Order: sequence, then structure tokens, then C-alpha cells
Amino acid sequence: MTDTMARPAAAVPAPAPAEPPEPGSGAGWPPVAPPPAPADPETVPPPRTRRTARRVVAAGAALALMLGGGASGALVTDRLLDDGTVATAVRVVPASTSTIDSLSAVVAGVSPSIVTVTATGTGGTSLGSGVVLDADGLILTNAHVISSGGSLAVELADGRTAPATLVGSDTGADIALLRVDGLTGLTPATLGSDATLRVGDPVVAFGSPLGLEGTVTSGIVSALDRSVDDMSGLIQTDAAINHGNSGGALVDTAGRVVGINVAIATTGQDEGSIGLGFAIPVDTVRAVVERLTQQ
Repeated sequence: MTDTMARPAAAVPAPAPAEPPEPGSGAGWPPVAPPPAPADPETVPPPRTRRTARRVVAAGAALALMLGGGASGALVTDRLLDDGTVATAVRVVPASTSTIDSLSAVVAGVSPSIVTVTATGTGGTSLGSGVVLDADGLILTNAHVISSGGSLAVELADGRTAPATLVGSDTGADIALLRVDGLTGLTPATLGSDATLRVGDPVVAFGSPLGLEGTVTSGIVSALDRSVDDMSGLIQTDAAINHGNSGGALVDTAGRVVGINVAIATTGQDEGSIGLGFAIPVDTVRAVVERLTQQ
């Protein structure tokens, strides 16, 4: 990557090399072309290290509980956590004129089905996202969002809140089901199937990153059947996913949930999206939900 902040080379002709220089190896992950050598040796960036180990981070509970670590510059994947101190509603839609109309309709249809989930215990409050599954108050989220224990609460897209109880969870699949009572007018999400997903398909991610309820980002399916840490078969996307997005929906352009946001890759413990997000395929989620509701 060229360093655009480097000072321009002085106007002194450099002697021609005896033979063409070797091209940069671009070692590391992802490959990056080496910058041109500047005139001032102090501006020459340090050489890149070879490929480093990866680790996964989840997308939703308290920042202090993040599965962090790794040397600076190493690629880290983490399940995303947030302390829920910010509560400003925002909506983000892509600027592409070819998709903005269709995505606006998707956002309008899906947003009422997305909730914010908080778990308050002795260690503080963790925050994530969730998806309404039925009109009776069944809510889907990630197990790690509520892993800190304590009292649970759900906030709907229209601002109404209610306490929640745990119906069941599968920590291996990172799926949890909650139940809220006393709320009417709930809008269940439409579950699709990940079986028809193809790399390159456009998708939209919903959730409450950093406590910003109602946030929407868009991207594509970057890869399928990814394995990260102890989870396999994940959908990879470049839609921006950050701390607090865990448990939120990854949706296709027909407004159907095709995945549940669960993790991102970062270059450090406290950094946000770099375009490498992961979601649990909805067919996997559906099987877990059916099992948990029958227990």
C-alpha cells in the first residue's frame, strides 16, 4: 500500500540500477504490494512480517469480556461485545444508485424485527442484538451476548422495552432463545435459507453496534463455509459488523434472514470492522431453535 503521507522525493536523479529490482513478495495476510522507496530513509515503512495466526472474536457482550490478545498487527477475530453506553439511533444505507431503492425497502421491512439485548449482572452490562421469531415474544440472539448472566432485557425497534427470560441456549452453536411477555405488535422476521447463497450475493447486516440501535450496513457474501476457532460453516461478509452486532440478522435482498451475525476479524483487540465479518447460517440456526423449543 503506497504511503500517501510520505514526503515527495527530492528532484535529484537517481542512478539507474544495474538490473531490474525484485518485485515485492507481498508476504502476509492479506497480500499487500510494497511501497516505493522514498528519498528520506526515515519514511521507509518497516518490512511486513509473514502470515500470522488468526483468532476469532464474537460480536456482542461487554467489551471488558472480549476474547482479545494477539500482537499488534496480527489478524484477530473476536466475538463482539459492547457496554451499551451509547443509544443514538442511526441508519446507514449504501450510496450505490443501483441498489439504494431496493435496500431501502429491505431496511423498512426488516428493521421492526431487530431488537437490542442487554444482560446486567454483577460484572456490568453487556449488549448485543436479537431477532424477533414470533409474535408471542420469542427472541433469538447469540449465547455469548447473555453469557455474563444477570437480568435480561430487550428493547424493540420502536423504543419499547421489557424484561426477558432465558428459554434455552446452545453455547457450542452460540445460539440463545429469550422470551419477553407483555409486548404486543411484535413483527417476526422471515427466515430464509442459506442453501441458495452464492459468493457475491448482496446482503444487509442489522444490529446495535456500540449501542447504536437501528444500524444497517450492506455488503456481499465474501465466502462460504468458513471455520473460525471452534465454529465452522460460517458465512463471511464484508458488510460492516462491530461490537454489539452479535445476534443481529444478516439478510438477503428479499428481506429474508440468511444468517446471524456472530464475529469479526480485526487487526487488534480494540479495533472495529475491517470488512471481515462472520454469520451463523440460518439453516443451522433453525435446527438449533427447533431443538431448544422442544426441550
